[in-house]
Amino acid sequence: MNIIIKDIEHEVLQGMIIPVYEDQTHIIEQVELIKKGDVFSGKEGECLYYTTPEMKYMILVGLGKYEALKLEGLKNTIAKGAKKAKELKLKTYGVSVMDAAHICTGGICKAMVQALKLSIYSFDKYKAGEENKAYDPTVYLLNVPVEKVDKLEKRLEITNHIIEGVIEARNLVNEPANVIYPESLAERVQVLGTENGFEVEIFDETQIQDLGMKAFYEVGKGSARLPRLIVMRYMGDPTNETILGLVGKGLTFDTGGYSLKPAASMDTMKSDMAGAAAVIGTMCAVAKNKLKSNVVAVVAACENAISGISYKPGDIIGSMAGKTIEVLNTDAEGRLTLIDAVTYIIRKEKATSVVDVATLTGAALVALGTTTTAVISNDDAFYNELMEGAAKTGEKFWRLPAYDDYKKLIKSEIADLKNLGGRNAGTITAGLFIGEFVEDKPWLHLDIAGTSWAESSLNEYSGKGATGVPVTTLYNMIEKKKPCHH
Repeated sequence: MNIIIKDIEHEVLQGMIIPVYEDQTHIIEQVELIKKGDVFSGKEGECLYYTTPEMKYMILVGLGKYEALKLEGLKNTIAKGAKKAKELKLKTYGVSVMDAAHICTGGICKAMVQALKLSIYSFDKYKAGEENKAYDPTVYLLNVPVEKVDKLEKRLEITNHIIEGVIEARNLVNEPANVIYPESLAERVQVLGTENGFEVEIFDETQIQDLGMKAFYEVGKGSARLPRLIVMRYMGDPTNETILGLVGKGLTFDTGGYSLKPAASMDTMKSDMAGAAAVIGTMCAVAKNKLKSNVVAVVAACENAISGISYKPGDIIGSMAGKTIEVLNTDAEGRLTLIDAVTYIIRKEKATSVVDVATLTGAALVALGTTTTAVISNDDAFYNELMEGAAKTGEKFWRLPAYDDYKKLIKSEIADLKNLGGRNAGTITAGLFIGEFVEDKPWLHLDIAGTSWAESSLNEYSGKGATGVPVTTLYNMIEKKKPCHH
């Protein structure tokens, strides 16, 4: 989709998306006549289209009441119109930029661009046929005040790069495990580093063992697809010693190992690297927009598969930090890969704060469903930075308690720790297991097991499958820490 800020003659457009308030008089007389009927009144979520005598498609989308409109409502409304335009196969159309009581023009345009692009995303590259060719319309944002166009065009470029990061994350997760596995993921990241402007270093299975990453290697050694440690570095502020570390869980496929998953739970396990995809997408956006921040991302990429040398329940294994772990369940593998990645990013890359992102526990779904990401943190100020970053993204987060009482549940009688804390408080104990390795650095653990994958649309712009959560929030958090250079 190519989005252009320009007042273009309506004659060259095939249609229009027209946002309509429920309680405001619209400048187009025909719209007001329609509002007086029974089929469309401008309530939030309504969508209606009609054709003009010139065979233009006019897609009306309801905004609700003028004073009540919020960013999320605006995005859902525009997304609904964009999906209707796709259904009608419009190749060129305009979107009327309106004013809002509590959103500036820049915020409106940014929300519209996100909604337009993300709502028409589909992963259909493996489907044959003319009808499955990529839908790639040209869309014009109309009625933008002339004095704001230059500024908004720069903002449009920034927003496009963030959306590209979200779409990259979605694509990586949606790809099947026979296409994305540790080595091919590493190769893809190298391409992205070149394209977007960040440094990439890849460590193979021998180098992983040389680093002492025993827990990570144990998880990955049973697969014919051997593990890769993927390191991404972006130093946008070399005079500053502050380095944010992003760690993404990179299980490109998870069978559960000897603690085998049931067959019905297996087909979506290509999505177990959604944490990795999120930090990769974030790095693309941060580097492309040249943020004045230092960010390092690490992905411990592997498959949890079964073979004669796979690790087993009852094993006691080591870790890069030197702590020993009793393995109670080989399907609690993500935390084992993450702890070595966390140790690596702190000791080798000198990260001064750490965010780990992982599809870690089914318990997160039980607790918070598919709308909200669970958070564990050891630092109130750092958590507040996350929430400030999330304020305008539509992504939801909820902090769970991290009392010392929970830490007792992961202590082992025969090793330093055990990789399962029991049935109760599973999301908390899994997070606190990782917390044992953060070496007192400010730390956030984001469990995206519920939010990174959707069996049905969570909102009008997320779609089914990979969602790309939490790329936009991580980007906003990094951008707020340091102003952007352009």
